[in-house]
Amino acid sequence: MEKRELTVTAELAQIELREEETERLTQEVTQMVSYFEKMMEVSVEGLEPTTHAMLKTNRLRPDNNNTSDLADDILEQAPDLEDRFICIPNVL
Repeated sequence: MEKRELTVTAELAQIELREEETERLTQEVTQMVSYFEKMMEVSVEGLEPTTHAMLKTNRLRPDNNNTSDLADDILEQAPDLEDRFICIPNVL
């Protein structure tokens, strides 16, 4: 990427760049464009689109109904209850 292109892009994005930032970003964007050009050389003919290169199974756990007495255990330890709500003193 040429420095002028980066400057115009920064202006369009309403970003002010100092000279050293412009120099550094010019090099970094040039490197990124180089990587993209390298990626364009890879043939993806016949490959199905995917969101993850290595993910082949669903990583979500099964949706099982777990019954737990945790809420009841907590309510049993509360000093003051009203129905199934824990009462606390007013703070304001």
